[in-house]
Amino acid sequence: MHLILWRHAEAEDVAASDLARQLTTRGRKQAQNVARWLRARLPDDAVILASPAARTIQTAEALTDQYRVVRELAPDASVEQVLTAVGWPEGLSSTVVVIGHQPTLGEVAARLLSGGADSRSWAMKKAGVLWLASRERNGDQAVLHAAITPDLV
Repeated sequence: MHLILWRHAEAEDVAASDLARQLTTRGRKQAQNVARWLRARLPDDAVILASPAARTIQTAEALTDQYRVVRELAPDASVEQVLTAVGWPEGLSSTVVVIGHQPTLGEVAARLLSGGADSRSWAMKKAGVLWLASRERNGDQAVLHAAITPDLV
């Protein structure tokens, strides 16, 4: 399984609620640039999952109109909720893209790439992507395939 963790692009600081925060103009450009990079590399059967927050939905829409909003990916999601939502390590599909939030995405990356030894959240830039893959070697492991920031695409 390939698991792509995509942090939402830059969003406004203030809105009626946290879930209502929209992408800024800069955030829309970040999302479009990273989406272009992803689109060139994603298989046709990739499943796209987004948090119910407006900023993650807008980030997803830069990539495709074929995505699912998953309540369990909301800003307060746990690592376990994310891994359950994607079906790690077998997966809902051979490739799953999660568009979500910090610190949760960084915590997922830390847990998977450290074999569970690192409980801290790894830093991820807004609109940044961590592309992981599962493999069976001495139990389930994750390997890093790519780490991209909007500045690099």
